[in-house]
Amino acid sequence: MEEHFVWVTTRRIKPGTLAEFERAWRPHPYPRGLLRAFAYWSEDGHEITGVSVWDSRAACDAWRASGEEQRRRTAMAPYVVEEREGFYRGGELRVPTH
Repeated sequence: MEEHFVWVTTRRIKPGTLAEFERAWRPHPYPRGLLRAFAYWSEDGHEITGVSVWDSRAACDAWRASGEEQRRRTAMAPYVVEEREGFYRGGELRVPTH
């Protein structure tokens, strides 16, 4: 299994603010070391889980401590009710084809 470094953040947002939150959520510029990013939201639009895949823990930590990330978090703050986050190591589970 190829190992990946993954940051997962789940945020509950205020009802009716999904479009505004999405505009604030997108990083600019995209961080160095970010390989892939995914966003998943609940059907009601009140919860969003972001999954980012990094080339190293150091690259993720550098982004998390950057001024760009602090500005992004400040821009998202008016829409966020609750936030949970964590850093993980792991890989894709191959699903056998029949």
